[in-house]
Amino acid sequence: MPRDSFRDRVLRIVRGIPKGHVMTYKDVAKAAGSPGAARAVGSVMKSNFDPSIPCHRVIRSDGTVGEYNRGRSRKRELLKKEKALA
Repeated sequence: MPRDSFRDRVLRIVRGIPKGHVMTYKDVAKAAGSPGAARAVGSVMKSNFDPSIPCHRVIRSDGTVGEYNRGRSRKRELLKKEKALA
């Protein structure tokens, strides 16, 4: 049985982040089995345009929102709407 790719694992983890919650890129990488791959998680998120995957819920370890392929202000807006940001 083939193993899931890193990308598949990341997307599955991010899909499971509930509304109103966030995970850091580092936490997602760790949960995907590659604790040093936070930047790779960012690359996966950058190329994701599937609306069923809430990539806006992945933030930087310092608590800032970080980048978003639909614009940083849109990411902030979505997180505020979901009550994940004050």
